Amino acid sequence: MTEDAVRAFIGLGSNLGDRLANLKEAVLRLSKTDGVSVTRVSRVYETSPVGPPQPDFLNAVAEVRTVLSPRDLLAASLRIEEEMGRVRHERWGPRVIDLDLLNYGRMEIDERGLTVPHPRMHERAFVLVPLLELEPDPLLPADHPVTSLPLGPSAPAAVRPFAPPIEVP
Repeated sequence: MTEDAVRAFIGLGSNLGDRLANLKEAVLRLSKTDGVSVTRVSRVYETSPVGPPQPDFLNAVAEVRTVLSPRDLLAASLRIEEEMGRVRHERWGPRVIDLDLLNYGRMEIDERGLTVPHPRMHERAFVLVPLLELEPDPLLPADHPVTSLPLGPSAPAAVRPFAPPIEVP
């Protein structure tokens, strides 16, 4: 990876099939993507779903270094979802794999189909808990300070440790 590589964070989630294997496969596929190097991955957490009734999720966050543009990194993530069998039936519905571009360097982007930092990440403990393992001061949407995050006494019950960090291939 060149000196021009940007540090980015990608949220991972799965609640269908072998959830842990799905997360590991997504990390492997990210690591095999041209222009992307996975540097580390958070621990894996089990979380209750947001949206319609469905199985619990496993969630993690991957830190990557990339020379891809934000839009190309998003496209690579969507391609991995499609290759792994993700079907979009309903908003916030169950899924084999979900990859969300959370941060791309310290850039703020608000374009059709691409918003970075991820617009709802500051509201979701299942994103914040693993992200904060890797980055103690992440860029958050609309300048939300880390102290305003939903990480109070109820967060540990909602975000339960499940497995150690996924090994980087």
